[in-house]
Amino acid sequence: MSDNTAIEPTNVKTGSEVAAENSSNVPAPRNNGSPAKPTWGGAIYGILNFVSLALRIMALATAAALLKEQLHLLKARMHHDAARARRLAEHLAQAGVDPHFQAQALEVAASFERVAEASGELADAADGMEANANGVRDAHQAEYGGIYEVTQALPYEQPKPGFNAVR
Repeated sequence: MSDNTAIEPTNVKTGSEVAAENSSNVPAPRNNGSPAKPTWGGAIYGILNFVSLALRIMALATAAALLKEQLHLLKARMHHDAARARRLAEHLAQAGVDPHFQAQALEVAASFERVAEASGELADAADGMEANANGVRDAHQAEYGGIYEVTQALPYEQPKPGFNAVR
């Protein structure tokens, strides 16, 4: 049983015919098919690109470490200030000051404790960010360090960055 509504191709081309048509769109090989000679500019660009990425990752890890250190200092300061605010509330109670002001001093102490806890959580996040940045740097070096050295030694020109981007 045949279907009369089937679409029949009217123009069928073989692979060689398609290749002959598209041959004008294919760029001619450079230097008659021989590999391109490496240039100093290309080598320097490749080195700078590889090294600058490693330096940016190292800068991120360093910034995370400094942030973590500052947050730990803030946490200690907030715990200290909370203890001083509680001591003030005790002194206010001994002096017979209005309970409203004693409550305000205790409220300030509670606020300092909340800031101390939040800065501790943020310091933990910065610690994780530092560890992850160091992991990325190590993985980058392990994955691409050898490839980079080999491609720099090759006499062939490499594609521009982003040409082989994975989508």
